[in-house]
Amino acid sequence: MRRIALVTCLAALPGFGFAQGKTVDCYCTDTTGHRVELGQQTCLSISGRSFMARCDMSLNVPIWRDTGRDCLSG
Repeated sequence: MRRIALVTCLAALPGFGFAQGKTVDCYCTDTTGHRVELGQQTCLSISGRSFMARCDMSLNVPIWRDTGRDCLSG
């Protein structure tokens, strides 16, 4: 809850979340280049390890955050 409130507050301040007066969309991209919205989860495979990751924000930058769970199977 606090993280969401912080991102929302920063986006409302001048200079945050805007580029030349326009709103900037924040999102992650998967390995195929497709857009993944903040809060959505997907299975990532990195260096032979597969895990569930959530598109999240850190220091006003979208990142993939490991959820600590294994990938869901079929």
